[in-house]
Amino acid sequence: MDPIEKAKAKLMFEHPFFGMLATKLEIEENSNIDSFKATANKLIYNSQYLKLLTTSEVTTVLANSAMHQMLYHQERQRDKIEYIWQIASDYAINNLLAQNGFDIPPLANYDSRFEGLYAEEIYKTLLTQLDIKESKQQEQTTKNSEYELFLEELINKYSKLNELPHAIEKFIKPKSKKMLSWKSILYRYINYNAKLDYTLFPSNKKHLYRGVALPSINSNELKIVVAIDTSASISKDKLELFLSELDAIMQSFTHYKILFLQADYKIQNISYITPATKLQSKIVGGGSTDFRAVFEYIKTLREDYRFLIYFSDGDGVFPNKKPYIDTLWILTKEKKIPFGKKIVINN
Repeated sequence: MDPIEKAKAKLMFEHPFFGMLATKLEIEENSNIDSFKATANKLIYNSQYLKLLTTSEVTTVLANSAMHQMLYHQERQRDKIEYIWQIASDYAINNLLAQNGFDIPPLANYDSRFEGLYAEEIYKTLLTQLDIKESKQQEQTTKNSEYELFLEELINKYSKLNELPHAIEKFIKPKSKKMLSWKSILYRYINYNAKLDYTLFPSNKKHLYRGVALPSINSNELKIVVAIDTSASISKDKLELFLSELDAIMQSFTHYKILFLQADYKIQNISYITPATKLQSKIVGGGSTDFRAVFEYIKTLREDYRFLIYFSDGDGVFPNKKPYIDTLWILTKEKKIPFGKKIVINN
């Protein structure tokens, strides 16, 4: 097996947080460098160097590059001296990786005296030691919003599982939240999950008995469940809004398979929506709301869907246990929910 692919598999199994980060890396071989180099979203490596490393050391190379991307080290470079900044950011990352049990490979920039320091702090120390002065730094504003959303989802998930890597909290800075319309948030959520090489929705059930939530491999097809609350408390206008957003989702993707459920206290209608079918506007329901019916039905399915979008007002009976499938609630009003993410319709 290729050493990179072998290391990816090992990283995903032993350090799934770092493994997920590594799925966003581009990999490039380059015989003109001595070992390896991390850029904004790319790992550049010398294949002869990798042959000298153990698989564990190659996983460290992958994790190092993924952390450079996560911590936006290239954006944070600004007007800093490039080679000194590269060394400083390597010191910061490799100290973090060493604390998490990674084997530091030969030629890697590592010094335990920099443990717990930000790259900027290490950079200033190196400048002082080398007696070098730099020009005034300029603000760097370039950001990848899709990658930011990926990080937000990943950090939130492993934070809830209490499985964030040791000492990483120091390097995770809270970001200010922009006011976005509920539709924008919905489409960011769907696009993010549709483009993952590995998806967190749902977790790979084969490893749940170990208490480990490993990601599942996805395909290029958007494959989700959409449920609409058709109980008496949902007005006709809201039902029409739900259907229009479902139709918009369909128009946004070329390949999709949507399991469409209409439910109040029970499943009232089941249909499958693909590019070859049309969305039926007939709504069946009008009773009370029991969300358990939808989740019980999903448990009976023989195929995995990435996640569930549930349109509702949030008034109803919830399952006692959190279901396996990740759930995004689109609610007509602010309502406390026991699991999943929620978006409240604000327009």
